[in-house]
Amino acid sequence: MAGRIRRSDIDEVRQRVNIADVIGDYVTLKSAGVGSMKGLCPFHDERSPSFHVRPQAGFYHCFGCGEGGDIYTFLQKVDALSFTESVERLAQRVGYTLHYEDGQAADDGQKRSRLLQVNKAAEDFFRQKIHQPEAQIGREFLADKGFDQLAAEQFGVGFAPDSFNALSEHLTAQGYTVPELIEAGVVSQGDRGIYDRFRGRVVWPIRDVTGQTVGFGARRLSDDDKGPKYLNTPETPVYHKSRVLYGLDIAKRAISKKRQVVIVEGYTDVMACHLAGIDTAVATCGTAFGADHIPLIRRVMGDSDVSVDQTRGEVIFTFDPDEAGQKAASKAFAEHAKFTAQTYVAVPPEGLDPCDVRIQRGDEALQAVITERRPMYEFMIKRVIDGADLATVEGRAWALRQAIQVVRTIRDSVVRQGYARELAGWLGMDPADVQREMAKAPSQTAPAPEVASSESEDQPVYQLSSLSQDPVTSIERDALMALLQHPDVIPLERATSVLQAHISHGALALVRDAILSVFDHYGDSQWVSLVQAEVPETLQVFVQQMAVHPLPERDGHAGQYALGVTATLLDKDLLRRKAEMLSALQRTEAGSEDYRSLQQQLVDIESTRRALRTEDS
Repeated sequence: MAGRIRRSDIDEVRQRVNIADVIGDYVTLKSAGVGSMKGLCPFHDERSPSFHVRPQAGFYHCFGCGEGGDIYTFLQKVDALSFTESVERLAQRVGYTLHYEDGQAADDGQKRSRLLQVNKAAEDFFRQKIHQPEAQIGREFLADKGFDQLAAEQFGVGFAPDSFNALSEHLTAQGYTVPELIEAGVVSQGDRGIYDRFRGRVVWPIRDVTGQTVGFGARRLSDDDKGPKYLNTPETPVYHKSRVLYGLDIAKRAISKKRQVVIVEGYTDVMACHLAGIDTAVATCGTAFGADHIPLIRRVMGDSDVSVDQTRGEVIFTFDPDEAGQKAASKAFAEHAKFTAQTYVAVPPEGLDPCDVRIQRGDEALQAVITERRPMYEFMIKRVIDGADLATVEGRAWALRQAIQVVRTIRDSVVRQGYARELAGWLGMDPADVQREMAKAPSQTAPAPEVASSESEDQPVYQLSSLSQDPVTSIERDALMALLQHPDVIPLERATSVLQAHISHGALALVRDAILSVFDHYGDSQWVSLVQAEVPETLQVFVQQMAVHPLPERDGHAGQYALGVTATLLDKDLLRRKAEMLSALQRTEAGSEDYRSLQQQLVDIESTRRALRTEDS
């Protein structure tokens, strides 16, 4: 049994890691005010960003699907890690040595961690072998594709020896077990035992968005190899071909910055594009572009609704003109409406793929292919038209009916009508005839993606959105949010006064009580987590939302607003107390000791209010 990681180490790693930096490897985050960031949720498909991260608090929360927690929770959910694995990964990231209870070591048998280690060891093996004499055929293949040694090293390209057990013997000698090699997909099981899956091939490491190697793609080099032209890692616990994109780990920064992604069809095409200056290129891995790839791209690109971000991104597909390319185009078209970004198609000339264009015509020619892309709708409509005999009435009628099926899928009515007019010109028909055909059926607009909800009828969870928007509740809410988010700004004395103030809203009063119960830890690294643990289960999401929801800014600083709103709450409470005392004063005999005491309390209240106003100004 492996030892448990010391609690102090868990807290130390959490404190050393910036949650925004880690989440930023998966999601493009943008500023949502001082101390707050937002992006598209990695746990559900959405068009408008509702995923908020507050680095100072160390928490994230999605107001769309309800997912939230700290950095450990995020890694557990996004990468299917155990809690121990998430701590170990982050410790490695910041160079911190973990300690385990009873002096025991970490559990190296954790499946995902071990499989990733196997893949990394295999990658190192392949990369070392590319320099050996036996890999001459692989180096010649790369050279013919326009890639020198530097390019091969940049993309981690390696060589699998033409041997049944070279890799397996190497890995078992390093301590990895045969079952681990099989589960990682680097060896296969036959009647006579195991054998290396990749043999006599050029090998590309396939990495996830964080840069961890999860699988491989290998290209046949010899005619004697009767296997498929391209051979990929099979489905494993860490490799799912429909959920990875080759090159995304090196392209994600450029994709996020330029709000553009170029989707090509092969590993060499990705290399050619990047070397030609097209640094937003990625490729699918042994499968056509599909629905599972879209959320991955949208999160990295920040593909939000135009109403939220006026800068529309670009998704550019490249397709070969052969039958396989046409099928890929059809599949991509079926999914492209799920992007908010404008979708385009770039077709290399004369049936060349992007790599061939670079070899034969140079970097500028490849850049021109991408620059001269056409809108997806135009490409698909003309693809239909090109397959018809426009010299006959029957051919034009058939092309019209087929093309209109494409036009009807366009959501934007202005764009839809524009393509209807263009279609008339391309077919040489009267625009009125096209409009009449269009009117025979309603527009087939694709439905917007549904937003998941964290609430269910059998387990109601209180949400921040459930609060009323009246001024009193808003002040109480923001004051408590200020204590959760800005303990560095709100002095201890001010925080103590806020917690003694009257809170009228029931849910907020429970949060206040939870804060009071752990107030000795005010401002600690685990401050929010401790508060969250003290409220009823139905309010834990509520506290999480309060910890990450952006506060308004004053003079460009959320901290100034935090001070101001706590002062407002205190002033409101002082006014309440003043009203109670004035009422009591009316019921008290003038000149009595109680009367004088009430008068002095009223003076003290006014003095406190003046001091508050002075502090806030």
